[in-house]
Amino acid sequence: MLDLILFAVFPYVAIVVAVVGLLWRYRTNQFSFSSVSSQFLENRQLFWGSVPWHYGIILILIGHLIGVFFPSGVKAFNSVPVRLYILEGTALALGLLLTWGLVALIWRRINNPRIRITTSRMDVVLLALLLLQVVTGVTIAITTRWGTAWFVQTATPYLWSLAKLSPNLDLIAPLSLIVKIHAVNATVLIALWPFTRLVHIVSIPVAYLWRPYQVAIWYYRRIQQ
Repeated sequence: MLDLILFAVFPYVAIVVAVVGLLWRYRTNQFSFSSVSSQFLENRQLFWGSVPWHYGIILILIGHLIGVFFPSGVKAFNSVPVRLYILEGTALALGLLLTWGLVALIWRRINNPRIRITTSRMDVVLLALLLLQVVTGVTIAITTRWGTAWFVQTATPYLWSLAKLSPNLDLIAPLSLIVKIHAVNATVLIALWPFTRLVHIVSIPVAYLWRPYQVAIWYYRRIQQ
């Protein structure tokens, strides 16, 4: 019964909440689509946290999407043991990289009074959920080996069954508790996405790729001696 609620009902609820929340935020306060940068308050620790975090999470997410949309390619790639070892090692290294980045960002918010005072309750919730997601992900990579192989055998067909509005719980039931926590927490993050700093993902300035060049001219009055 619990699996039915968490893996057959909750994903759809999370998607509806995310879509409605995103539209509501855009209609009511579209200028809040940013990460609310605190770089002007402190920059050095932000660099050592933000750069590893963003590079790590982007590559990890791309890897998950490749597994979802190109499972046959992943299976073919992993058919050679050496390539499987390299892929597994790279995934673990990226997981450790983004763990380092996230811990650095959390420590920055705890340790710096100026950053701490600008931290909202939702920021605390978001950081806690992200930390849980990262820790469970790295734990899975260490304790449940060959994740890139079994991911395309279980998670990919399950996600496609969700897309077809026919969740296949038989694929989820045998998975370990840590994997289920990782999956449910990801769904929670999707639901909370429009109400957190993560909403800045949709504000990526893609238009800058084709926007005409702008010429900036600095003007100042020369001080007469």
